[in-house]
Amino acid sequence: MRIGVTFDLRSEYRALGYSEEETAEFDSEVTIDAICDALEHLGWQPVRIGGVRKLTEALARGERWDAVFNFCEGLKGLAREAQVPALLEAYDIPFVFSDALTMAMTLDKSMAKHVVRGCGIATADFAVIETPGDIEKIALPFPLFLKPAAEGSGKGVNAKSKVNDRAELAAVANELLERFEQPVLVETFLSGREFTVGITGTGADAEVLGVTEIRPLHNYVGAGYGFENKDAGWEDKVDIVRAPAEDAAKAGAVALAAWRALRCRDGGRIDIRYDGEGVPHFIEVNPLAGLRPDHSDLCFIANYEGVSYRQLIGKIMASFDRRNPHLVSRRQAA
Repeated sequence: MRIGVTFDLRSEYRALGYSEEETAEFDSEVTIDAICDALEHLGWQPVRIGGVRKLTEALARGERWDAVFNFCEGLKGLAREAQVPALLEAYDIPFVFSDALTMAMTLDKSMAKHVVRGCGIATADFAVIETPGDIEKIALPFPLFLKPAAEGSGKGVNAKSKVNDRAELAAVANELLERFEQPVLVETFLSGREFTVGITGTGADAEVLGVTEIRPLHNYVGAGYGFENKDAGWEDKVDIVRAPAEDAAKAGAVALAAWRALRCRDGGRIDIRYDGEGVPHFIEVNPLAGLRPDHSDLCFIANYEGVSYRQLIGKIMASFDRRNPHLVSRRQAA
C-alpha cells in the first residue's frame, strides 16, 4: 500500500534565501530518508510528496495515496501546521499525527496553555501581547519570559528572553512583535529544571516513551532551551541526559495529561519545567516532533529507552493503525 510523505526540506528553503533560523523547523534529507526506510521496513510503499503546495498540485492532478505520513511544518500563517491536515481531511485521506484542529491550537502556545489550564494542568501564569499598546497592561510579577506565540525549534528564544523589569519587557516585546509579526507570549519565569517527554499513542492508548533532562553547560545561551542551544553546535551548550526515575514520573504524568487534553495523536514531544518548588509545569507541545536520527530530542529519548529508529516509527504507525483498522485489513489482504 502506498503512503505519501509530506515534508519541508530545509535545503530547498535555504536555497531560496531563507535564513538558518527561519528554516529551523524544516527537515534534512537524512530525516526523510530515515522515515521512508522505516516505512518500507513496515511494509509500506513510501511516495515522497513535499510541502503543502506540492501536495495541492498532486491532489489537483488526481493523485491519491492509501495514507499520508504528514511531516510538513508549513511556512506561512499562525495555523501553518494545520494546512496539510486540513487538505487531507477534505480529501478523506487518512494521515499520521494530529488533525487540523490540534495542529492549529498547539502551534499557538497561548491557545494550548488556555486548554491545558482549563483542564486543571499546571502551566505558568501568562498573558499575550498582540500590539505595542498591550505591553503596559502586563501585570504579572517579574521576572518574565517572552517568546513568539507560534514558533517552534526555539525560534525567538535567546539571551534577552528573560526580562527583569518593565524597560526590558517593552524592548523585547517590541522587537519580537516587529520581527515575527505575531503575538508575543509572556509567562512568569519558571526557575527550575527542564525536561522533554516523548509520547507515543493516542488518547487512552497514549504512553510515555521516555523523559530526558535539559542540563545547561557553560556555553548555554540565556535562560531557556532556545534556537542557539538547539541548532548546530549544541553539544557545548547543553547536555541531554536520561531523567532520574522520580523526575521522569512527575514530568511524564503532567505531559501525558496535556497530550490527552490537547487530543494529540500517534507521537510527539512535550516540554515540562519545574517551578522553584519543584512542581512540574506544562510549557508547550510539539505534535510534529523532529525525527532526525542523530539530532532530534524524540530520537534521543528513544535511544535512551533502547528503542531503535525503526521501532520508534513502528510505535507511531501502530497508533495510526489503531485509528484506522480498515487500512490494516486491506494491508493484510494484499
